[in-house]
Amino acid sequence: MKNKPQIKKSKTPESSVFHRRLDYQYPFITHGKGIYLYDENGKEYIDAAGGAVVANIGHGVKEIAGKTKKLIEKIGFLHASQFTTRDVEDYARDLCRVAPKGLTKVFFTLGGSDAVETAIKMARQYHCDSGNKNKYKIIYTYPSYHGASLGALAVTPKKSFRGIFEPYLAKHPKMPSYFCYHCPYGENHPECKIECASELENIIKKEGADTIAAFIIEPVIGASAGAVVPPKEYLPIVKKICDKYNILLIADEVMSGSGRTGKWFACQHFGITPDIMTTAKGISGGLVPLSAVFCTNKIFQAIKNGTGAFSHGFTYVNNPLTIGIGKAVFDYMEKNKLVDNCAEKGKYLMAKLNDLSKKFDIIGDVRGKGLITAVEFVKNKQTKESFPREIHLAEKIVQAAMRKGLNVYFCTAFVDGVNGDAVMVTPPYGITNKEIDKIINIFSDAISEVKNSLV
Repeated sequence: MKNKPQIKKSKTPESSVFHRRLDYQYPFITHGKGIYLYDENGKEYIDAAGGAVVANIGHGVKEIAGKTKKLIEKIGFLHASQFTTRDVEDYARDLCRVAPKGLTKVFFTLGGSDAVETAIKMARQYHCDSGNKNKYKIIYTYPSYHGASLGALAVTPKKSFRGIFEPYLAKHPKMPSYFCYHCPYGENHPECKIECASELENIIKKEGADTIAAFIIEPVIGASAGAVVPPKEYLPIVKKICDKYNILLIADEVMSGSGRTGKWFACQHFGITPDIMTTAKGISGGLVPLSAVFCTNKIFQAIKNGTGAFSHGFTYVNNPLTIGIGKAVFDYMEKNKLVDNCAEKGKYLMAKLNDLSKKFDIIGDVRGKGLITAVEFVKNKQTKESFPREIHLAEKIVQAAMRKGLNVYFCTAFVDGVNGDAVMVTPPYGITNKEIDKIINIFSDAISEVKNSLV
């Protein structure tokens, strides 16, 4: 009997890609369908992270693929200073229709960081064109995340991101954010006096109202702390304070917008209209880079009657391809009532996560709104003491889940800038109860594995 020939396995060449994580072995994904991703070995992963809370409509949606092909066949590139299209005009009207009442204008760009850059510049130009040229400071909160570009990073407190780039960053005043589970004032809601909101007025008085252009806030804190929802009184209070001192309220809905909380925008849960609002990530279902910056007519008219043009722009502003895809995603979401499904399934997911908290004594808090949810892990449930950062608990749980075929998203360093472990569960909007049960079962197994390894 002849020996079988030896098959030499080809060695995977060293990657030429400058990956973001340099100590991580990336699975090679070949395709996706619905909430699932598949790698080149045929392994199935439930995408309960949606990337970084981006793939809101799921993967492999043929209806959108067909419309994308038609868009590419129609037009190459149009510059925003020279042309417009019906898709651009119609999509802007659609977004304003579902946005908080009073946001009537939209500036399209490509991502969360440049949306925040745009919002900051818009606030500055509004004040300059209104005769208030001393107003330039942006008050921001911690924990929060607003982006990685230099302007956005200047209002982002994340130490690991700021680090060596501090010399480049403008100095802006900051204050504690709302975070009831780790209240910076040691109070309990609803008995507290919402000091986290009234602190804004103290900062304004300290800095001088005539120097403050805007206050930027996440209506639901995203990955910097893990789906933290404010007390219902918080946003109305800070909006009233901003109006009192002619300070613009910028709502950063890059992660919480586009239906993720069960309404089109998180601000709508609290009955307020910000002066400027950003959204990105899921606005295009993650298919192309796209973001939108909304503003009120008051801001638009001040700039129109002042300078006469917004002194800002990127090459791909109002790009017909990305906006056409955004419009197709919007229409798909409306047709399939995905925002309503997000609200409904969010309640089911939260109930299941709360059941997990009864099972595991290392789960200290379950929080979220709609399908932006998170579980915080603590060493001591009574004192809320975090696990030491060197354990890397959240990362271990995410890695264990990935090995079992579940992709979730970790958040760290939100308690004191160093400690704090949470895992976000943010699946696509079309998810079913049965699929949520599957997520919970795998997540539970991953938590058990890591918890047992700590003993």
